[in-house]
Amino acid sequence: MLLLQDTIPAVVKDTTAAATTAAKDAEPIRFFEMLMNGGVMVIPIMLLLFFTLYVIIERAMYYNKVTKSNDAIINEIRFQLSAGKIEMAQMTAGKAGTAEGNILEAGISLIGRPLSEIEGMMEKQTNVEVGMMEKKLGWLGLVAGIAPILGFIGTIGGVIVIFHTISVEGEITIDTISKGLYQKMISSGLGLVVGVIAYSAYHYFNMMIDNFSLRLQRQAIQFVTIITTGK
Repeated sequence: MLLLQDTIPAVVKDTTAAATTAAKDAEPIRFFEMLMNGGVMVIPIMLLLFFTLYVIIERAMYYNKVTKSNDAIINEIRFQLSAGKIEMAQMTAGKAGTAEGNILEAGISLIGRPLSEIEGMMEKQTNVEVGMMEKKLGWLGLVAGIAPILGFIGTIGGVIVIFHTISVEGEITIDTISKGLYQKMISSGLGLVVGVIAYSAYHYFNMMIDNFSLRLQRQAIQFVTIITTGK
């Protein structure tokens, strides 16, 4: 009984020491080094990621600028038009620096001409503003399609590495397939992540543009009402 009691603490002590030694020998996972183990396809995928983030930030800043709606300026334009101050209203619209302001400025510049010409000019300016908002979104759609494909190519490269290692070593072990599997999972996972980011941003921005287009149409209707009724 005494021998058993002496043996148990010794076993526990040895197990603890082994676990401590293993923890000390284990190296912390470095994210960049892990990505680089994903093969050569990781480089273009990472470049696509940086490009996607650039487009998202640039478009978000642009939309924040042109989609602002200043009710004070709109009311001021309405008052100036009601008072017959057409030039002042045009200057006020031009100073707004927004898509709404540019469209109102285009319509005000033709006041006195037939209503169909005014509506046509405002519609053309609306198409220009929407086109400017849609600029560069095609790149996000392209990245959303290319990034997963590049990840799949990296997956194929990982499979090739696995079979090459097996042919050289002549046996199948964890060591012979781990490198190829590592490459497969990293490249395919990274490609999917970049694709999802680009795909989500592309559709989110398009929904923003659709909603803003409806707002521009309502603004154009209000403008026509003002110049036809004076209210």
